[in-house]
Amino acid sequence: MEHPFIYQTDNRYFAQVARNQEEPAAEELRELGAVGLEIQKAGIRFQADLTAVLRITYTSRLISRILAPLVSFSCQTPEDLYRKTLNVEWEQLFTPQLTFAVYAVLVDSPLTHSQYAALKVKDAIADRFRQQTGIRPSVDRESPQVIIHLLVRGRDALLSLDLSGGPLHKRGYRLDGGLAPLQETLAATIVRLSGWQGENPLFDPLCGSGTILAEALMAVAKIPAGILRPLFGFQNLPEFPPETWQEVKEAASAMIQAPADGLLSGSDLHLAAVRAARANLCRLPYGRHVRVEKLDFRDHPGQKNGTIITNLPYGVRIGDRENLKTLYGEFGDFLKQRCPGSTAWILTGNTDLISDIGLKPAQRIPLYNGPIECRLLKIECY
Repeated sequence: MEHPFIYQTDNRYFAQVARNQEEPAAEELRELGAVGLEIQKAGIRFQADLTAVLRITYTSRLISRILAPLVSFSCQTPEDLYRKTLNVEWEQLFTPQLTFAVYAVLVDSPLTHSQYAALKVKDAIADRFRQQTGIRPSVDRESPQVIIHLLVRGRDALLSLDLSGGPLHKRGYRLDGGLAPLQETLAATIVRLSGWQGENPLFDPLCGSGTILAEALMAVAKIPAGILRPLFGFQNLPEFPPETWQEVKEAASAMIQAPADGLLSGSDLHLAAVRAARANLCRLPYGRHVRVEKLDFRDHPGQKNGTIITNLPYGVRIGDRENLKTLYGEFGDFLKQRCPGSTAWILTGNTDLISDIGLKPAQRIPLYNGPIECRLLKIECY
C-alpha cells in the first residue's frame, strides 16, 4: 500500500459511546485490552493491537461502534471533499462487489448539509472504483456490507471505517422490541452500574420485551455481545487475520457459563410483552433459564435480598401521564412492603415523579435513553 491508513500507523481507534456512558465504557475497554484511553465528546479514543480490536468489537456490551480512522484532510467546500476522497485507496479496503453506505456528521463546519456531504463521499468512492477497476459498487443504506463514516469538525475532515458493521446495540436476539424498547447498550450499562454479578437473584418486575434480563444474562453468563452477529466490518480490513478471529471467538466461547437456576426472572402485565421477552431470551444461550411470567407487580410476592432492575414508564412514548403518579407510588409501596433487603435500580425519564416513589434514592445517575434525559436511581429497601 502506497499510503498507509491512519489506524495502521498508530493503532488508534475510536469507540462511539452514548452520552453519559463514557466512564463505564472506558472501564470495559481497559478490561478488554485497550490502552491510552482519551475520553472525548461522544466517545473514547484508544490504542490496541488488532487482536484486542477484534475482541473489543465482538464482546463489548457498552460501545455503539468501533471506528478505524483512515485519512484526514482540510475541507472547506463539497468539491474539496470529493477531490480528496477520490484520492483515497478504497480498493485496498473492499471490492466493488460489496455494497457500501456513507454517514456524515458536521460540527461547526463550512459544509452545511450532512446528507450532501455523505453524497459527495459516496460519489467519490464509486468514481474511484470505476476508475481503478471499471466497476462501480452499489450503495445500500439498509444493510450495507461496508460502512464509511465522515466527521467534519471545523475545516478538518476525517474518514473512518466502521469495524462494527453496524450499530453494536443490535445484538440479534431482539426481533420483537415491544412498544418502547430500551436500547441494549443502555440496558447493559445499567446492569454494569448496578454492580450485580450474580451474587443474588435479579428481578425485573416491568420487563417489557426483556432487554434488561437479556443483558443481565449475557453479563453473568459471559456471553459475547456479538455472538449472534453474522458479519463485522473488521473483516474488510486489508490485514484481517481469519485465524486470529477464530481464536478470539473460541476464547470467548470458552468463557460462557450457565447461570444458577432461578437467578434471573421477570414479569410484565401484558401477555404480548411476556411472549416477546421469552422469544428474545430463547435466542441466547441459556435464555430458557430466565423465568418470565405474566403478572402485575402489584400482585407479585416480591423479591427479598435480591437486585431489582427495571425501566419505569416515562409518559413520553407510552403510558398515561395522569396515571403515572399512582403507578410510581404503588411501585414504591411494592419495594417497601415486599422487597426487604433488596437493592433497586430504577431508570426513569420523568424526574418529576421520582418523589412519588416515596423512597429516597441513595444515588441519581444521569443517563440518556436516546434523546430522553433519564435518571438511574439506586434505592435500598430496608
